[in-house]
Amino acid sequence: MGWVKWGLRAFLLLLVAGFLHYTLPQHDIVRIVNTYEERQELGDWTRIFWTTPDSQPGTQTSRDVQFIQAVDPDGHAMVYRNEDTGWNWPPYFKFDTATLYTEANDAISTKAAPEWVAVTHYGWRNEYLSIFPNAVGIRPVAGPDVRIIPWVSGVILLVLFAIFWAVRVRWLRFRAARIDPVLEDIEDGFDAAADSLAEGRGRLRRWWGRNRGV
Repeated sequence: MGWVKWGLRAFLLLLVAGFLHYTLPQHDIVRIVNTYEERQELGDWTRIFWTTPDSQPGTQTSRDVQFIQAVDPDGHAMVYRNEDTGWNWPPYFKFDTATLYTEANDAISTKAAPEWVAVTHYGWRNEYLSIFPNAVGIRPVAGPDVRIIPWVSGVILLVLFAIFWAVRVRWLRFRAARIDPVLEDIEDGFDAAADSLAEGRGRLRRWWGRNRGV
């Protein structure tokens, strides 16, 4: 059953990694080419990939969503949604959708005269499921070759690893001090009971043999 245990651990690790990859901030160097607003239906399971603004009920099945269209230095298209997160998850506390929309419109440029910006976002892009990353910040950069160091993500991962390690160390200490001795006592009890049962069965066989004249 060892493969089941390792398979479960790998599955949990993939879940945690996917959750962190979706939630932590990412940075794209792009050129903004257009912005638009479109009505989105939110009635199916993909609703989990859309935010629920504080000013709107969670039962609303459709609403207008702002989008930002961009192109990266390699010519690949990227589309971001522009939604407030408010006080909901993930905790970006974004309340400036209108401001970001204005900044995006101001940064629109052409291929002949490109203006490069760094778009900070979270989430994934999936064309088949109509999933879009949510832009949370835009700032101009010097050019398409600028490298953005993900300091925030690094600090968060470091803190999470420190918490995990501290919990693991304390769990191992607690297990060695409290759980393992109890398990050893139970195992010793089972061994003693098995020995006693074996001895009783031996006595019973000897008694049965004497009564049969063997």
